[in-house]
Amino acid sequence: MSDWLAVCALDRVPVGRGVCALVDGQQVAIFRTGVGTLYAVGNRDPFSGAMVLSRGILGTRGDRPTVASPMFKQVFDLETGVCLDEPAVTIPVHDVRLHEDVVEVDRRTADRLAG
Repeated sequence: MSDWLAVCALDRVPVGRGVCALVDGQQVAIFRTGVGTLYAVGNRDPFSGAMVLSRGILGTRGDRPTVASPMFKQVFDLETGVCLDEPAVTIPVHDVRLHEDVVEVDRRTADRLAG
């Protein structure tokens, strides 16, 4: 079995938005920024428990790419998973890549926690 799981075609991830994919039974939020960078994090908002981060608002804080939860608006660093409002709280971060116009998530990072 390959370590990389194909989750969707690149054109299924809107620029500046997120989508949710199921990776080995876990919901993963996949984002594509305006410059085309892909990020993948756990879809569960640790503050509300809801599976909603894929519906969050992309942005930046300083030079850090971020997503703000649509529930209570906490902001998470997309590269580290650290909550920038409460640094003790993290979300899982997954390796993601583009391979022949297909977005793939590394299964080996499916259980890795941020931080």
